[in-house]
Parts: sequence; C-alpha cells; structure tokens
Amino acid sequence: MIEVRNISKRFGALQVLEDVSLTIEDGETIAIIGRSGSGKSVLMKHLVGLLDPDTGAVLVDGEDICSIPYDRLRVVRQRFGVLFQGGALFDSMTSFENVAFPLRFFADMSERAIEQRVQECLDLVRLGDVGPKKPSELSGGMRKRVALARAIALEPHYILYDEPTSGLDPETSNTIDELISQLAEELQVTSVVVTHDMHSVFSIADRAAFLHDKHLHWVGKVAEIHNRPDPVLDAFVRANEYHVGSPASSTADPS
Repeated sequence: MIEVRNISKRFGALQVLEDVSLTIEDGETIAIIGRSGSGKSVLMKHLVGLLDPDTGAVLVDGEDICSIPYDRLRVVRQRFGVLFQGGALFDSMTSFENVAFPLRFFADMSERAIEQRVQECLDLVRLGDVGPKKPSELSGGMRKRVALARAIALEPHYILYDEPTSGLDPETSNTIDELISQLAEELQVTSVVVTHDMHSVFSIADRAAFLHDKHLHWVGKVAEIHNRPDPVLDAFVRANEYHVGSPASSTADPS
C-alpha cells in the first residue's frame, strides 16, 4: 500500500500540489487524472522518491521514503517499475539489452537466467521477436511496449505509468490498455496510471483521483464519475471525450 499524507510541493513561486492525501490500495489500478500542468506527473514522482515534498510524507508499505537514507531508498525503488511517457529506452542498446539492463545492475542472476527473464517479459508484452532490434527500428507503440517489458523485469509490486497512451493512435492505445489490465491481473501488481485519456481510464482503472487547482479535488470509483454532480470534474471529462472523438485525435503515431 502507498499512502500520500498531506504533501505540498512548489517550484520557485509556482505551487503545484497543496495538502494532497491519497491511499493506493494493494492490487488496484488507480488513474491520476487532470488537466496538463495539474501536477499529475509531479505526484507520481513523489511515489517513487524522485521528488521530496516540501511538507507531508509518502509511505510505501509503511515506510516513509521521504526520511530514509538513499541506500535504503534504492532498495525500496526496486519494488517499482516505471513506464515513462516517452519510453526512455537507451537508443544505443537493442530491445533485449534495454530489458536486461535492470537485471544486470540490480539482480544477482546468471546470464542464462537473464536471457530467460528478458524473453518472458518481451513475450508478456507480445513482442517476443524484437530482442535484436534497436528502438529506432520500432514504432512508437512498440517502443512503449519494450519499455513496459523493462519496467516489469524485476517483478515489481507497483507499476507506475506516465501518460502510457500519449502520442499513440486509438488502436495502439487500446493495445496498451489491454496490456495494463493483463499485467495487473497476471502479475497481481498495483498499477498507478497518470493520464488525461478518459477512454483509457474507463477501460482499465478501478478508481480515479482528479487533481485540480493544486488539490485532490475528487477520488472515487471510475463507475461513479458520470453519476456525481461535480461541475469541475464534468467539464474535464466532457472536454476530454470531445477531444478523443475529434478528427485531430486520429493523427497520432501508428504502431
């Protein structure tokens, strides 16, 4: 379980988060939603200790990661897999080498065991044959799936997804959504998905947490979003649904 307790964060004169509290239960898939600049990615970075709050605390399995030594934080971070928005693959490495990277640095495994684990992970994201290929040889959707294979290589308890469907066409976005749901079920992981894509939210999430004006404006079950009289949340959902249905939404990167 991850507990965010009353965290606030500012960058210079810009207050991004103010007194935000959120509990993420084991095994659930929760979407953190909100407009661009609402602090979604900033909140996600606090969950894995990439940022420290100005005030408040973040507890991972009961351990306050804001107050532990860096060596201990590195150990805690191994419970997390992160899919960054752009994938963040190493361009000079093959897909196989990218997925093997965390295993070689953080796991005591033989090369044979690493090879087996990498192939398992690539198979899980339905890219079992791309090991020899470099990121430049893959489509945008395939690069994200290789990055997802790397994120699960160390068998994390938590997977954080930062805008996983951003820049992808609808068909590829659906494939990513299916993988998020599949991995949550098969690996029994807790998933935190930062997104403004409401189609994705309704497809994959159990709950949603809506950030607005520096605060956690609303949190609840996804099924309740359309049943709650909340003008601010309703306006965000309507605007997003209009954008997804517009012609501009079909011009993204094919898989």
